[in-house]
Amino acid sequence: MHILLVEDDHKAARLLARGLEEEGYTVTVAHAAQEIEASDLARADLAILDWMLPGKDGITLCSEWRQRGLPLPVLMLTARDALADRIAGLNTGADDYLTKPFEFDELLARVRALLRRAVRAAPALRQVADMTVDPQTHEVRRAGVSLDLTPKEYAILEFLLQHVGEVVSRLQLAEHVWHADLIAIDNLIDVHMKNLRRKVDAPGHAALIETVRGRGFRLAAPGTADA
Repeated sequence: MHILLVEDDHKAARLLARGLEEEGYTVTVAHAAQEIEASDLARADLAILDWMLPGKDGITLCSEWRQRGLPLPVLMLTARDALADRIAGLNTGADDYLTKPFEFDELLARVRALLRRAVRAAPALRQVADMTVDPQTHEVRRAGVSLDLTPKEYAILEFLLQHVGEVVSRLQLAEHVWHADLIAIDNLIDVHMKNLRRKVDAPGHAALIETVRGRGFRLAAPGTADA
């Protein structure tokens, strides 16, 4: 299981990450919202999020994730222990709330509980033609063969899968995969899309990812595309 830890206190983050890694978790650490990459969110199974972050605070960040439809379980950490603050944190989309200071064993118990709940609610395998995508493990298979996708390639494929059969514009990919404007990463889209199609639509397989001239890209089973 992969945990995204967002904590601006470097010493606390280091100690928490070490403790979680000793329990067998993979941990990615960020100290501010702007340090979080789209690939970090794509592979995370749980986020441990500090309320008081520099710049964009944890409450705002969690709220933005929920507005984008990101189902990532969130454990909010904060020194605020007033009832109104706890309610605010939960109402913003956090799944659980832990007040500082806390014992590591309690944090670990809450992490395990949230991950168990997430596994029970995990979506089923998605399938398009002979390609299957596991939203829980991020494993992608084509005709039973596992594809080695980078986190960014998986994020693109996942977004196309969310809109299967629909045209996804380059602007949508820029905003939802890179969280940037199109001008800044237009060439990057071409590079990553080329690599993704090389893996998904390898020789011998019918093409699933289409370029719709002047409009964008579409993931569709062979024979279902518009004329």
